[in-house]
Amino acid sequence: MFKTFDRMTIDSAGAFLQGELERFDPTMNLPLTSQKWRRDIQLREDVSMADEHSSFSLTTGAATGGINPNGKNWVGKVSNAIPGVSIEIGKSIFPLYPWGSELSYTIFELLAAQQVGRPIDMQKMEFMKLKYEMDCDEQVYIGDSGYGVKGLINQASPGVSGNVANGASTHPDWARKTPAEILLDINTLLTAVWAKTGNATCPDKLLITPTAMGVIVGQDMGISGYRSVLEWLKANSLCNQENGRPLDIQSCKWCEAANSGLTYSRMVAYTNDKKYVRIPMVPMQRTPLEYRSLFQIFTYYAKIGVVEAVYPQTIGYADQI
Repeated sequence: MFKTFDRMTIDSAGAFLQGELERFDPTMNLPLTSQKWRRDIQLREDVSMADEHSSFSLTTGAATGGINPNGKNWVGKVSNAIPGVSIEIGKSIFPLYPWGSELSYTIFELLAAQQVGRPIDMQKMEFMKLKYEMDCDEQVYIGDSGYGVKGLINQASPGVSGNVANGASTHPDWARKTPAEILLDINTLLTAVWAKTGNATCPDKLLITPTAMGVIVGQDMGISGYRSVLEWLKANSLCNQENGRPLDIQSCKWCEAANSGLTYSRMVAYTNDKKYVRIPMVPMQRTPLEYRSLFQIFTYYAKIGVVEAVYPQTIGYADQI
């Protein structure tokens, strides 16, 4: 049996010449990709398509004590000089970038696709949605080098704490550490971020490399109640003590140096709450159907912002895990 694959037909309608004894699977198999940004960050949804920037303010203040300027606001019964407070409101502003993709197909493509039972319009739509998710994923985690903006795992703010994951070992690599040393790495990072916030907020989320995740999932603790090092780490982290819930440890491909352009692979600790960190986005919309000669055209568009680290001190990094 001979099969012919016509390139023009394949690229347009997805029609193939098949042999009589061939069983063709019509399932649409898209490229293998991974997008987890919806899991790891919350959206700021008050922005609109008309907005060109998103912004927020951060208020700082100072107060003078009473008799002791550095003490409490004690006053006497006949005091006529009452100390007050002063505040400073600073504004941070970030761009909202327009995103767009055009879907177009000719009448001939639609008819050919209809005849073979493979809707070319839906297939192009699925691929366009995949591209949108991939772009959002990259924007959330590492920002965009062309525009010079940062993401969740490469913030450059001086408020972000960073260190090397040495964990009482001469080797920062988790594959060469004991579970106790890995826990020390994690708690050292959580403690550093917690201290940066004035012990107000202890991180509840940890992003690590897929390689590191394989290390802690693949090891058996050998302790009753714990099947793996991962479960033991969640239960014995500083987060469980301070927040009353296990630390949420997840793998992220962008933590790998090879994917993100970082010098070393990275562990990221933060609080997954829009009060502290979020990204503004305007949901995807489309233009009305446009007929242009033999083409039918839709344009899909959205706006994607920049990760807003409202409180950068709630984010911390540890490298070389």
